[in-house]
Amino acid sequence: MSEPPPYPQIEPTTFDLIAVGTGLAECIVAAAASASGKTVLHLDTNPFYGSHYSSLSVPELTSFLISNSTASPPPSSSSTTTDIPDYSIVNLITQPVYSDVEISCFYPELMEENLRKFNLDLCGPRVLFCADKSIDLMLKSGASNYVEFKSIDASFVGDGNGKLWNVPDSRAAIFKDKSLTLMEKNQLMRFFKLVQGHLVATVGAGTSGNDGNGNGNGNDEEEGKTKISDEDLERPFVEYLSKMRLPPKIRSIILYAIAMADYDQDDIGVCQNLLKTKDGIDRLALYQSSVGRFTNASGALIYPIYGQGELPQAFSRRSAVKGCIYVLRMPVTALLMEKDSGSYKGVRLASGQDIFSQKLVLDPSFTLASPSASPSDLLHESFNFLSTRDVKGKVARGICITRNSLKPDTSNLLVVYPPRSLYPEQITSIRALQISGNLAVCPLGMFVLYLSALCDDAIQGKRLLNAAMNALLTFPDPVNSESSSTVQSETTEEKPSVIWSGLYMQEMSTGQFDSVNFAPMPDGNLNYNDILDAALKLFQEMYPNEENFPETTPPENSEDDIGLTLET
Repeated sequence: MSEPPPYPQIEPTTFDLIAVGTGLAECIVAAAASASGKTVLHLDTNPFYGSHYSSLSVPELTSFLISNSTASPPPSSSSTTTDIPDYSIVNLITQPVYSDVEISCFYPELMEENLRKFNLDLCGPRVLFCADKSIDLMLKSGASNYVEFKSIDASFVGDGNGKLWNVPDSRAAIFKDKSLTLMEKNQLMRFFKLVQGHLVATVGAGTSGNDGNGNGNGNDEEEGKTKISDEDLERPFVEYLSKMRLPPKIRSIILYAIAMADYDQDDIGVCQNLLKTKDGIDRLALYQSSVGRFTNASGALIYPIYGQGELPQAFSRRSAVKGCIYVLRMPVTALLMEKDSGSYKGVRLASGQDIFSQKLVLDPSFTLASPSASPSDLLHESFNFLSTRDVKGKVARGICITRNSLKPDTSNLLVVYPPRSLYPEQITSIRALQISGNLAVCPLGMFVLYLSALCDDAIQGKRLLNAAMNALLTFPDPVNSESSSTVQSETTEEKPSVIWSGLYMQEMSTGQFDSVNFAPMPDGNLNYNDILDAALKLFQEMYPNEENFPETTPPENSEDDIGLTLET
């Protein structure tokens, strides 16, 4: 009979905050609390950091997806349902957050040699804009000291004919783009100039002589600083682009490859998130301000070396510097709830030890089993609230490993397939991010392609992913791949051949705020801004009188950007 794992005893036994799960949101909250002088205990059942935001080897990724696609059985009654004086024990169980996992290996011998040489992102495709909130928070908190980035080389828009078109995201890129006609270049330049003028006029609205009706004065107009009217800012962005007489091709690039809209903006019947002009302008401003923020970044987008799992680890290291205690491989089996009030008091560990805290943040895969017999009405109310998950839909994710790049002269690139670009029923964008071995996520000479699309169910999600994969890649004949580990060269076939692939559906849920707080699952966005907002909101809900990372506020000048390491 095998002996149970020797769980360590934790001292002290009382903390201000306990966080269970090392996902990005939990790590940000723990780092902010530690920076504010709170005592923090951070636990994770897994032997690695990152939870649903981690970067894993092929065996680790496969095991994690399978284990989190089935519900965990409730703990045995003998171990957790016996109440202790003044407290009721409420068991914690995990609910499946992944489903329809499909793993395929087409070249077993080749993969066998390299299985543990990959750092595959669970929540890909993900990038960071050079000017977005995540970068600012990393600089402010000091987490940027523990992670390095590299630039994404190029962005493309894909079509149903198998072609990839450059995204003209700057003045220089527009002039160099051979796929645009002279008229299209002029139209795009005029629109970008209009957006820039609006942003300048908005920043200087207090001194620019704005008349209060959304129009600048004569001097502003001469300088190209006319604000977009309030009426236009509230109208759908797609309508405003049409009003500007931009052709469909240019509208599609702006909406889906720069503003990163998810749903078909031309079809109100299926569009679940209609982008307003003011939000579209904000996204364009983020993109444009990201281009050139860092001198050694070639574009707007960057990616962490060793994978996205480095981000939660960076905040964890920052927490540890401030005194946070980390314990991996430590399951939490139950919550301690006060019998009279039904309020949270602490957690019970798999070791049997009880640890107490004022606040608790839980991994989003946790939920509560039924409370023990004869609970109070208040405990039932707490249970009913905490066991309800706010699910916001599904995102289909795919990972493909290849030996050749999608573009022979480009290693790290983003591809966006706008709605309806691959087949008529495609109502959402499909995004694909190729990362090469020079970012230390795979062996040199190999490439990892991440794909994602929002969906209602697995059938729709798999169709979206397969459409993009068939447009970009070649899947080998299973019979031939069994007998050969040789992958085709660049000259024998245009599209790269897939060595290994993994497809899965991921549930999206938002955070909940109470005495027990649930962190959010990864969303379907390309960046982390919404996750970051949710994490900071969670921190403010718990500690309304505390500022996040107060003592590491960067200086007023722009020299703080040197705190981010960006390799060329």
